Amino acid sequence: MLAAMLSSFEETSRLLADKGVSLGINAIRRIAQQYANRAKISQRIEQCPFGESLGRRRVVISTDGGRIRIRKDKPGPRTKKGRRRYSTHWREPKLLMIYTVDEQGKMDRGFTPLIEGTLKGPDAVFGLLAYHLRQLNIGAADKILFIADGARWIWNRVSGLVKALGLSSANVYELVDFYHAVEHLSKVADLKKNWSTSEKKCWVNKHRRLLLKGHADKVIGAIKVICRGRNSKDLSAERSYFVRNQHRMCYQKISEHCLPIGSGAMESGIRRVVNLRMKGACLYWLEKTAEAMLMLRSYYKAGRWNLLTNLSFSLSFLTDV
Repeated sequence: MLAAMLSSFEETSRLLADKGVSLGINAIRRIAQQYANRAKISQRIEQCPFGESLGRRRVVISTDGGRIRIRKDKPGPRTKKGRRRYSTHWREPKLLMIYTVDEQGKMDRGFTPLIEGTLKGPDAVFGLLAYHLRQLNIGAADKILFIADGARWIWNRVSGLVKALGLSSANVYELVDFYHAVEHLSKVADLKKNWSTSEKKCWVNKHRRLLLKGHADKVIGAIKVICRGRNSKDLSAERSYFVRNQHRMCYQKISEHCLPIGSGAMESGIRRVVNLRMKGACLYWLEKTAEAMLMLRSYYKAGRWNLLTNLSFSLSFLTDV
């Protein structure tokens, strides 16, 4: 737990030393990787049931990506100091979050949110979603809301997930985060170079209110008027964003059901799991270590460390992975 809780393996090593336990950074890293790897194997064979259910609950499901830097060693001779040469590049860890809300739309404290992440891409994170939702008996949920930004890798897979889980479309809603949509309104206004700052602000506020009232069609009409006779690729991209997601902008309807219209919980999860532990100046990760830390950190920050422990130790026959 300390490796997931503290800011580095070095800090973990120092704290253990203060308690009379001598463990080096590499040993702590190996233990963390093995702990996470055992839990992942248990997930794959569905060895350890959750013992919880989303039955008759109002469920919110979200996913998003962060950014971390991955280190890859280069082949060839070492430096004069005997160090390996390496390159670094940005990767997007993808996180999922499942939580429930009460009748007033506030987070339900009776159900501990579930967070998990992976570096293995969109299909992998949706595979994790399917695993967790099956374990939690999502079919018995009262209402199900998928909410995220407008990223195509998300929405291109939601319908397939719903079908694979055998969910009734009558209980499932899809929604683009309202505040992301407003950001795109601002981008449209900013592309009007002949507008003053106050004109841009008035236009955004007017169409923001229209979105809230469920009039996405009017917003799209206004954007098409701006695009008329213009060949701007940026404007065309913004118009396509709203047209593509029009059916996911029913904010008034979702508000009437007392469900959230923003994905602030997911944004907070990215910050707590990724940004505060895995992203920073001169901070580079080996891919296998990053994959393990995403899992450890996710379960720790969600308050589900006991579940991770059960997953890891459910494989009593496995002594080394």
